[in-house]
Amino acid sequence: MPKNSTFYLEAYHRTPEQAQLVQATAELTLPAALCKQAQAAIVQWQHYQPTAMHELNHLAKHYGLASLHCKDEGTRFGLGSFKALGGAYAVSLFAKTAGQTVACATEGNHGRSVAWGAQRAGVDCVIFLHEGVSTAREEAISRYGARIIRVPGTYDDAVRECARLSAQEQWQIISDTSWGDYQDIPKFVMAGYSIMAEEIQAQLSAPPTHVFLQGGVGGLAAAMMACLGRAWPEAAICYIVVEPRYAACLQASARAEGQYRSTPGPFHTVLAGLACGEPSTAVLPLIYQRSQLYLALDDEAIKQAMIQYARPLADDPRIIAGASGAAGLAGLLVLQGVCELKKQVNLDKHSRVLVINTENDTDPAAYRAMIG
Repeated sequence: MPKNSTFYLEAYHRTPEQAQLVQATAELTLPAALCKQAQAAIVQWQHYQPTAMHELNHLAKHYGLASLHCKDEGTRFGLGSFKALGGAYAVSLFAKTAGQTVACATEGNHGRSVAWGAQRAGVDCVIFLHEGVSTAREEAISRYGARIIRVPGTYDDAVRECARLSAQEQWQIISDTSWGDYQDIPKFVMAGYSIMAEEIQAQLSAPPTHVFLQGGVGGLAAAMMACLGRAWPEAAICYIVVEPRYAACLQASARAEGQYRSTPGPFHTVLAGLACGEPSTAVLPLIYQRSQLYLALDDEAIKQAMIQYARPLADDPRIIAGASGAAGLAGLLVLQGVCELKKQVNLDKHSRVLVINTENDTDPAAYRAMIG
């Protein structure tokens, strides 16, 4: 277990009344009707097919688990991440005017999806990147014809500059995070993610007991909590949120009983896609109500999980997972060394664990350097 990892446990007993509150919060955060609308549209896209669900039987046996499954989003529409589902779908809804320009701030994957969606819709696209985004990720976005604007500072600085300039130029923001009065479009982005939950339900013979979810601004975590909860309403699923050690804004908000809290940058972490200091305001209530454990991990834990995916035990499948993609597995591996936390979340021989590989080697050179 990496010595510098930090942990925070948010434990609470859910009464029937609290469960009803969670259902109401889930519907408010991500309405079921929006999810059905998104799913019906996306399955009609060219080249749509469900992504793989891998069984890691030997790794599960090694850690004394009943099962371990990995939903692998690395092949989604050839864009390398689950983000292909959200940004491009929102563009298809909100960029139908000739000559319109869409814009967003990104660490890479969401911007690639928005640029791809803009190309498909025939509209212009401007992507805001902070100074730490790699050249490889910039080039991957530029391939879809997007104009790139570099912003000094962090991802959160890029979000603010995108909002400022978009208001000035009357560009349509397609963001995966919400703030102030900007609340609606991120719901449609999350609705795009909901198709993962539909596929997961079809691919698993029984509901998971534990789901490890990447943090970031909270869009993925909230979407999975809402949709998996609807898929298996009677299942008591334990949700565990994984974040970078120095960008754990969801953990900070949980410490404040679900109230908005930010973490200051700069964020020196290999978890580029999760290096967010300001959470999406719309998702905080649901994540606070549903999450039982928050893990803030250092980079070494992430690298070890990437290596585990790349060099599997026995005949477990080899999975190409970028840093953010490996975060869920990293949380599971680190938790194995913390007996008290394992006990509190009942992670044992009866556990059916689900992790999501949210991205492949979207920055190939960085990936090679990290796995050695």
